[in-house]
Amino acid sequence: MTDDVLARLERLTRIESPSLDVRASERTAELLAGWFTDAGAAVRIERTDAGANLVAELDGVGDPLLLVGHSDTVWPHGTLDGDVPWSVDGDTVRGPGAFDMKSGLLVMIAALERLRGRRHRAVRVVIVCDEEVGSPTTQGLLRACADGVAGAIGFESPHPDGALKVGRRGSTRVLLGVRGRASHAALDPESGVSAIDELVDQLLTVRGIVGDGALPSEVLCNIGTIRGGGRANVVPAEAEAEIGLRFLDGETEDAVLGALRGLTPVRHGAEIEARLLSNRPAWSPSAADASLLAAIAAAGRRIGQDVTGRPASGAGDTNLLGSIGIPTVDGFGPRGGGAHAVSEHFSLASLGERIDLLEAVLADVPDA
Repeated sequence: MTDDVLARLERLTRIESPSLDVRASERTAELLAGWFTDAGAAVRIERTDAGANLVAELDGVGDPLLLVGHSDTVWPHGTLDGDVPWSVDGDTVRGPGAFDMKSGLLVMIAALERLRGRRHRAVRVVIVCDEEVGSPTTQGLLRACADGVAGAIGFESPHPDGALKVGRRGSTRVLLGVRGRASHAALDPESGVSAIDELVDQLLTVRGIVGDGALPSEVLCNIGTIRGGGRANVVPAEAEAEIGLRFLDGETEDAVLGALRGLTPVRHGAEIEARLLSNRPAWSPSAADASLLAAIAAAGRRIGQDVTGRPASGAGDTNLLGSIGIPTVDGFGPRGGGAHAVSEHFSLASLGERIDLLEAVLADVPDA
């Protein structure tokens, strides 16, 4: 790996790009577009309400492999000057979004540059701008880019030991909203319908739904935020909770979401709405995924790397691709840790290993 790769990564990381910041996504896409163009790819920018997304095509042999990444981070502007400054300390590199997942984008670029003038597989790249908030505006773009590909590789972080990710839990965010009726809590309590009391009872019902032992598989459920009310002497008219759900399979997901849509009020006069905020379907490992992993592992053996893979709990854009039958693996970014935390970091040596591995995978083309 050259110093140029690290210098590029620093430039990319210093463009702070929180999700839904359209201007930051434009700056990031412009910088990436120049690098992919220099690597020989034909590049276009696809814009959505969330910002600028990059699609790159590199001619080669056979149906393309789709390389999937994202340019947004969870970090607000000012993080570089605060909790997560850019730093390089021996093998450890730190910076907001450097691990999740701007280093993965540099793996793509560096490997493609090495392949210039050589025989290699056809490549398609898609880098979206809203992955960290569930890709609400870019799932259509991901589906379009998956048309006709031989497989998909995601460049999120791997397991802590470097293993790739084959299969991911589905991730769904639901907003459970309740509308009641306001009244004076002391002078006229009977006229009110407490939205907060109703929400509490509904959340107990939700706990029973996700904990139902008759479901095909386990569900992870987290009540992430609760909002409602205003003053202790007013019966609250509105309340809501954002619920995060993780599923192992589509059957369980359908059952739970169906039950949430069917919730009915406990109190006369209360109204309930379960609204889907974002949805990444469960990606259960398939034989096609295993075949792609085996091909990557074979390429790794040829350069002295031991490549393994197993399912992961976290969700990403590869959930969609794997769930619709595209042979898929994820976790092709470098080893590190602290994603979404002030301890975010990655291994510089691992970054070089991932570039070597991707070069080997894309150069693995049978002789004509």
